[in-house]
Amino acid sequence: MNFNAEEPDAIVYTRDKAVMRQLDTLVTEYPDIFKCIGETDIDKTYSMPKSRISYRKPRKISEAKRQQAREAMKKINNSAN
Repeated sequence: MNFNAEEPDAIVYTRDKAVMRQLDTLVTEYPDIFKCIGETDIDKTYSMPKSRISYRKPRKISEAKRQQAREAMKKINNSAN
């Protein structure tokens, strides 16, 4: 990712297929906001407003909540079978 304080847009370069799929979906759904500005066989470069880039703190989950979520998923998985 690259952004210049003087420019309104951020440039995102990636070779990660999952990231490319996500960004390609955004380009298709919101072509006025997200743009694919370059690609090769193995990578793509995108442009988007800097306001679309976010940084978040990692979630802190207590061990009790983690165990509760684990049990809920077990129950869901068992009922699906």
